[in-house]
Amino acid sequence: MIDFELTDEQKELQRLAREFAQKEIAPQARHHDETGEFPREICRQAWELGLMNTHVPEEYGGLGLGTFEGCLIAEEMAAACSGIGTAMEANTLAEAPVILGGSDDQKRRWLAPMTESFRLAAYCVTEPDAGSDVAGMKTVARRDGDSYVLDGSKMWITNGGVADWYFVVAYTDPDRRHEGMSAFLIPRDAPGIEVGKKEQNMGQRASDTRAVTFRGVRVPVEDRVGDEGQGWRLAMGAFDRTRPVVAAAAVGVARTALAHALRYSTERSTFGRPIARHQAIAFLIAEMARDVEAARLLVWKAAWKIDRGERNTLEAAYAKLFAADTVMRVTTDAVQVLGGYGYNREYPVEKLMRDAKVYQIYEGTSQIQRLVIARELYAQLGS
Repeated sequence: MIDFELTDEQKELQRLAREFAQKEIAPQARHHDETGEFPREICRQAWELGLMNTHVPEEYGGLGLGTFEGCLIAEEMAAACSGIGTAMEANTLAEAPVILGGSDDQKRRWLAPMTESFRLAAYCVTEPDAGSDVAGMKTVARRDGDSYVLDGSKMWITNGGVADWYFVVAYTDPDRRHEGMSAFLIPRDAPGIEVGKKEQNMGQRASDTRAVTFRGVRVPVEDRVGDEGQGWRLAMGAFDRTRPVVAAAAVGVARTALAHALRYSTERSTFGRPIARHQAIAFLIAEMARDVEAARLLVWKAAWKIDRGERNTLEAAYAKLFAADTVMRVTTDAVQVLGGYGYNREYPVEKLMRDAKVYQIYEGTSQIQRLVIARELYAQLGS
């Protein structure tokens, strides 16, 4: 039987996340957006409450929560400030491949410390000339005795300048393309790592996004995740677990934009009555609410399926695509409802609109999600 009721534990987690987000994040959102200052102390407080690293298995000191619970947290964080939420959730993406394919020793050395003290991590796959086309990657890892030597540059790395360690994918055999990629865990203080300047992005400015360059960085063989050639599988497998979480964050932003538009439409009057009573506005609000609800349901299904141990690649792509396109549309419509006020930086919806755009870009663009969906559907047809 399908049941959309949250368990008592999930309700409590949602309540805790919402209370923290509204009390600690929302009041600081404008400051971090305007200054670009990294929200380290807010992240530390979230870590102390157990709102970070929730997917780390219990045997390594974590809570061992599922993707579904991660989605509940992500929606609340992003509803308050998606830039700060992204700074927190970067750990989830970096940890996912280790949870998926790391050895017991690697999990004890890299995951367990994340639960023992406040630490940050980053997922390094995208390159200056290899975003959606990961096969265009130029970073290489050359075997040299009992270690590898990495050379190459990564770009648009979330938490790039604040991470304690990186999950990195590089070619160990470029001739094999996807099957020649391998994955590595590298500490931030390893010799040869250069971190670029903080990128000045349109939105989610609290998030630390930078280039990370590896020049002759030595990595012990024991810090290769999985066998040689498994890097692509691990990197993409992580997305089945993290795309629902990112989509949930998009729902959180859209939810907040809808709330602002709904409230404003009852307060603003034109032609002698609240604009909420004009059909043009009422229909716009109705469509916004419809899409926020539909996006959340897609998120919940994708998370529910992976937590059941089932493959959710198609459902994760559905959720990521629809939620990303929804948050862009809903925030744009919220600006429209508020009119000139919506376009003004003194009011919150212009920030929401700027923050929304990246959901159509990171963790797989909306165009890539469409390719994934089509591929999955045609694969089912042929099976």
